[in-house]
Amino acid sequence: MTTLLVLYRRPDGGPEAQATFERRYAEEHLPLVAQTPGLRETSVMRVAQALGAETELFLVTSMRFDDRAGLDAGLASDAMRRAGRNLREIGPGLATFLIVEDVPEMVAAASQAVDTVDSAIEDRT
Repeated sequence: MTTLLVLYRRPDGGPEAQATFERRYAEEHLPLVAQTPGLRETSVMRVAQALGAETELFLVTSMRFDDRAGLDAGLASDAMRRAGRNLREIGPGLATFLIVEDVPEMVAAASQAVDTVDSAIEDRT
């Protein structure tokens, strides 16, 4: 899988500006993104805390595609162009875009660690 990961900084203007951005993001932007061909899943997460540091990040959105070719096609689509125009209107300069790809051999190693944690929890019950 290939993921377009978008990190959003808090808009200037305090809680009211943040609430306005979030409302418009949910009502205007995400429906446009949902029309992107090849998009398999979208997740939006609120940043609750940065461990050991302050952060201006407040939202993270993950858009998953089957592979890089699917992402590239999605980015070139009319739907994503409309979404891009909308984002420049509702949150100019707030977003950092990252293209990230799964690393299967590391996912397998991470999954073993999760199984170990699950086993340890089961052993205590």
